[in-house]
Amino acid sequence: MATLLLSDTTLPDHVRASDRPSILSSVLMPQVTLAIWNRGDTAPAAPSLEVLATIDDICLTAPVSTLSASVRAAMTEAGYPAAVVDALGTDIAMLADQLARLLDRDAVSVRLEVVETDACRRFHADYVSLRLICTYAGTGTQWLDDRSAALLRDGVAPGEAAIRHLGPGDVGLFKGREWAGDRAIIHRSPPIADTGERRLLLVIDPAPNASR
Repeated sequence: MATLLLSDTTLPDHVRASDRPSILSSVLMPQVTLAIWNRGDTAPAAPSLEVLATIDDICLTAPVSTLSASVRAAMTEAGYPAAVVDALGTDIAMLADQLARLLDRDAVSVRLEVVETDACRRFHADYVSLRLICTYAGTGTQWLDDRSAALLRDGVAPGEAAIRHLGPGDVGLFKGREWAGDRAIIHRSPPIADTGERRLLLVIDPAPNASR
């Protein structure tokens, strides 16, 4: 399984990656279907395995203007320690604001969940316009380049070398079918059933503006 590096000369034309947050705006380019902000050690520290074993999942839709308070309240109710609420709450609000600004939206939907099964293990494209995905703990979301995706449509399963993935804390903006049609980025959750691994997964989708 290939880990995406900034020095990776095989990066396909429809993917952009950088250690600068401004790279996320490249997803607005017609040919780009995945933009990746490689955060490395600058990403918030992941909660401990002990915390992941005890917290509840979060799902909410809120205006970006009040999202920070809404997320922090939901995380507290879900059992997150105060220090984690502060670090991740700040990060989630910042990422939601970036997505909303790119799409000119004033509200977003947020999911923060612990994954320990093979949910979404099949390669697929999402029926959304644009989706932000960040794995705070565990193996990141896996994706295919256009060539491997085309082979998959023809019934040829990708080899391990063709499967790339985001690193922990990396932020990916994935174009879905509502925007890119058949060119939507193909991806999946990494298979982790029976491994004992727990992933902390953040998903942010744009929500309709109140005036629309």
